[in-house]
Amino acid sequence: MLGVTSMLATVVRSVSVWASRVAAIGPTDKAARNYGRFGEGSIVAWPPGAGFGERWIWLGSDTLIAAHVTLSAGMGPGQEMVTDPVVKIGDRCVIGRGTAIVGHFSIDIGDDVYMGMNIYITDQNHGYADLSQPIGTQTPNDDAVSIGSGSWIGSGAVILPGARIGSHVVVGANSVVRGEIPDNCVVVGSPARVVRRHDGSAWVRDTPDQPGPG
Repeated sequence: MLGVTSMLATVVRSVSVWASRVAAIGPTDKAARNYGRFGEGSIVAWPPGAGFGERWIWLGSDTLIAAHVTLSAGMGPGQEMVTDPVVKIGDRCVIGRGTAIVGHFSIDIGDDVYMGMNIYITDQNHGYADLSQPIGTQTPNDDAVSIGSGSWIGSGAVILPGARIGSHVVVGANSVVRGEIPDNCVVVGSPARVVRRHDGSAWVRDTPDQPGPG
């Protein structure tokens, strides 16, 4: 009986791997036509996360979107957007498993950006000024997000509305990023602050008189 169970498990795993490869979306698949742009060599792995508004999402070339990644322009099907693209991901990027990129106005990710797992990126927050209304029902505020080329975003990071991350930036795992992040630096923490930067000749530790972004 154990032998039969083991053989059945092997078959199930093999079929699952085959099905995941077949179900992945590539540039020649019909599902790729739903996207505003879908670059050559790019792939959206199976199964995807929940997402909407593919027509306002642009994918560059040779980019990998891992399984269970949510890519969304808006919060529901049929929602009309005011910008195009809303979410733009450049060439040769890797978006790690379980990540959610939820755009409403503008999320622009450069080329060669690598992301770990379970990252959350959004360009919208709910307002909270009116004390007579639940925060979840108040008018949201949009603020564009950008991530410069060549950057690395560690697992569990949260990129908040208005974050403008420079090129060749390391964002440490579980960091919460807001505001301006200069090029060529390492940021960690909540809120993220600069702990190392490149001074033009070498990487140096940040000093107290060089405060992090805020």
